[in-house]
Amino acid sequence: MTDPRRPRIGITLGDPAGIGPEVARKALADEGVRALADFAVFGCLAAWEEPAGAAAASVTAASPLAQWDGRVEGVTLVEVPCPAAGAIPRGRPSAPGGEASIAFILAAVDAVQRGRIDAIVTGPISKEAVRLAGYPWPGHTELLAEQFAAARVAMMFAGGPLRVALVTTHVALAEAIRSLSAERIVEVMHLADAALKEGFGLAVPRLGVCGLNPHAGEAGQFGFEEREIIAPAIGRAKAEGVCAFGPLAPDTAFYQALRGRFDLVVAMYHDQGLIAVKTVAFEDSVNVTLGLPVVRTSVDHGTAYDIAGRGEADPRSMKAAIRMAATMVARRQGAER
Repeated sequence: MTDPRRPRIGITLGDPAGIGPEVARKALADEGVRALADFAVFGCLAAWEEPAGAAAASVTAASPLAQWDGRVEGVTLVEVPCPAAGAIPRGRPSAPGGEASIAFILAAVDAVQRGRIDAIVTGPISKEAVRLAGYPWPGHTELLAEQFAAARVAMMFAGGPLRVALVTTHVALAEAIRSLSAERIVEVMHLADAALKEGFGLAVPRLGVCGLNPHAGEAGQFGFEEREIIAPAIGRAKAEGVCAFGPLAPDTAFYQALRGRFDLVVAMYHDQGLIAVKTVAFEDSVNVTLGLPVVRTSVDHGTAYDIAGRGEADPRSMKAAIRMAATMVARRQGAER
């Protein structure tokens, strides 16, 4: 019988043409990972059975999605209808691959909404394949925000000793600068503060907030955003109970976080934060969506089409994403008791 206290984690295989199925299989072949939770793997049988190197997890049970009774024990493969295996060309983005990857995610969302799983860990998808399939979402974050009707979401990345939350995400740098607002910065700070308290057990999280310009604007010599947008946002967040510092010179903020001064760095745009995380923890960094009613973590890498099917994919990021999801679910469950 399934232990009701044991986390039930859904794993989506990502684009079948990439390395998502392989890293999922390899991660779940690790006894230490399997000991953390029970797993429902949302994918198609053809993708799951693709050659994925010597290590491969065994499935406890398999069930077509339409016949699945919601039971999650050991490793359960929930077979989601998707294009035939031969219709998805390996190693490149395609409309059938995008169709399949979205179908896997939507099945996992439905399982959460029915109370069948406690968290979602997502494999990598291709934005190009999703677009070719005719879907509007630029990534997981936007899709999940819509499906869960989450008004405020943000992306957080954790790797090694660093945690970083992003104010702007998948937009051109010029657009990121134009769209910067005090309201959005305050929103991300509150989301990060709540996540570190609820999911990571920090009583008073310390947030370091980056500036946008070199030297955080150098008192207005290199830009006005720090003085007119970022500093007022920090002041407002502090007045609302967030422990925050800044605006910080971006070229030293991450060094200070590595030395233990901050629990998380708020970055103004995608590469400002992700370059730091991937430099210190490229193989095992994790993407976490803040603001959802469910724990969602993800690998912090792409589909790696160039090595798909070779058995060479490194599962460390998937393992780290599963471990983080299990920890966050356990903390939430403990807080609710």
